[in-house]
Amino acid sequence: MKITNNKILITGGASGIGLGLATRFIKENNKVIIVGRREALLNEVSVKHPGIITRRVDLSLVQEREDLYKWISKEHSDLNVLVNNAGIQQRISITDSNFYSLTKDEIAINIEAPLHLISLFSNLKNLNTIINITSGLAFVPMAGMPVYCASKSFFHSFTLSLRHQFKTRNIEIIELIPPALNTDLGGKGLHTNAPPVSEFIEAVFTQLEAGKTEISYGFSEAMTKAAPDDLQKTFNRMNSA
Repeated sequence: MKITNNKILITGGASGIGLGLATRFIKENNKVIIVGRREALLNEVSVKHPGIITRRVDLSLVQEREDLYKWISKEHSDLNVLVNNAGIQQRISITDSNFYSLTKDEIAINIEAPLHLISLFSNLKNLNTIINITSGLAFVPMAGMPVYCASKSFFHSFTLSLRHQFKTRNIEIIELIPPALNTDLGGKGLHTNAPPVSEFIEAVFTQLEAGKTEISYGFSEAMTKAAPDDLQKTFNRMNSA
């Protein structure tokens, strides 16, 4: 992927990894559009980073995904990069009375939305890059967030197949595999001891410049390379509490 002179759409771009990518892409002379559900956060981004285009979209809704594609097709038809970053992380137990109702939104955002967007946006004549954000938890799950981890495992597998299917489409498929980072994913204060987003973003751009299509860092890099026995030991250690 060339890292300059693109027009890029980033879902879930108002905070965390999405915002980190957006601001770094802006520095590299790209045009960036971010979408998200929280209008207050989008407004904050507009004030701090007036070069970033923002739009409120609820990606859990089919109609809003289709409306987003229609808007992009009309107003930003030169868009060439789609970044599927939006995600929800629920800490839940299967025995919780509201388990199913909570997981429906998680599945809609983490699985249904990116699949639908990829299907839609692959019709853009200028699209040449799709970046999917998965997780180190795709390789070794935390049992307390079973649906989130499973959704990222699904998305990792899907990304491998997508890369194979798109070999003849001239669309590059890149997977970013972050570890836990100091973001509000899953709730405020849960990841305060994790590495900062800025460290991960710098590692991402170093690897993008090197032409890598599977990008990991720290814990996630170790998990992508781990043998089955090591993955099992890590799972046992992570879930011992």
